[in-house]
Amino acid sequence: MESRLLQSVHLAEPLIEIDWSNYSTSVSTIHHHLKEIQDQCAGWINFPPPNYEDVLTSIQQLADEIKSNAEVLVVIGVGGSFLGAKAVQEALSPYFGVLKNGIQVVYAGQNLSGAYIQHLLNSIKDKEIYLNIISKSGTTMEPSLAFRVFRQYMEQRYGSESKERIIVTTDEKKGVLKNIAEYAGYRQFVIPYNIGGRYSVFTPVGLIPIAAAGIDIFQFIEGMKEAAVLLNEDNIELNDAYRYAVIRNELYNQGYQVELLASFEPSLAFFHEWWKQLFGESEGKNKKGIFPSAVTYSTDLHSIGQYIQEGSPILFETFLHFKEIEDDYPIPFDIRNEDQLNDLSTYSFNEINSIAKEGSILAHIEGGIPVIQLELKKLDAYHMGFLMYFFMKACVMSSFLLDVNPFDQPGVDIYKNKMNGLLKKK
Repeated sequence: MESRLLQSVHLAEPLIEIDWSNYSTSVSTIHHHLKEIQDQCAGWINFPPPNYEDVLTSIQQLADEIKSNAEVLVVIGVGGSFLGAKAVQEALSPYFGVLKNGIQVVYAGQNLSGAYIQHLLNSIKDKEIYLNIISKSGTTMEPSLAFRVFRQYMEQRYGSESKERIIVTTDEKKGVLKNIAEYAGYRQFVIPYNIGGRYSVFTPVGLIPIAAAGIDIFQFIEGMKEAAVLLNEDNIELNDAYRYAVIRNELYNQGYQVELLASFEPSLAFFHEWWKQLFGESEGKNKKGIFPSAVTYSTDLHSIGQYIQEGSPILFETFLHFKEIEDDYPIPFDIRNEDQLNDLSTYSFNEINSIAKEGSILAHIEGGIPVIQLELKKLDAYHMGFLMYFFMKACVMSSFLLDVNPFDQPGVDIYKNKMNGLLKKK
């Protein structure tokens, strides 16, 4: 189909037959239901609010302060409190080093590894740092324990100045972390009450680390705003996010239980992790849901490519491709030509990478794998904002088509309760 999104996203349908009329009524009903519940649990649907320019300016001012006074920002959070920011940071930063107008942003509180904490502390001991703790409640164990460690570290190292170097992103009115911030006098940024963690990348949760890394948060939000306008349509024919959701649902009904998000740029590996949480935590309920997995090509063509090509027919692929990558490198000509590769010296690495994508798609379709293609114009802040909103909108539609609630995660609490019970026993 022709893209209706100004070449921002091109959705190519897999080789299956879909009777779109079977979905038109349910999609329209869900679309209007989302508008009705956005004030309760889907505040990002029409985000940002009218005064958000002031919030963006204050975040950018904070980022400029951090970059002027520190070499490292330590961000503490787990799940949606770090995945979105790290996904954007990794996608848009150099593979080695940091952006010229950014600093190093590192993460803690996303695991319980003592070695990780010790090694992180060792790595920052000779560097100036700021700390950003992100938690709506302040009671999740991983970030809470990390914050205890780093709060003490900051107080011992900076004394009274630590108060200016610790930034809290939390609930506006209540919670353990809110109480700590009020008592200590830390600066605070608000997590909106009606936006859950995995949907929070466009709030201060994601924007503070992204800005500190040197990425243009104004362009990031502009991309999101354009997607919000273009995807605010209940007609499947005019809404690529809903078409993607319907295609996924149809494939699931035909027995395809695993979706592989496939990309050809290694910097998108953490974007895969954000996507996996978004769909896995939203859809995986009531013994339902597509299992979200991901591959980075061409690397994974040499590891699980064989299974994808000829293994159990339980999966389909969604290829993610950016037409323009800012940096590239030419294939050199070698007068000796001992490796017999001079025929490729008219190409660049990115050009060959793009051809590898086309070849992989052809091979996998030939092997019977349904393939969806998402194609964006450029890998930059604007299109990352657009793409993340696209997936968020598609995810809630896909979840409601499965008749599950995309805004809760009751299964996550089960492991927490078991762990707390074991800790109390010991």
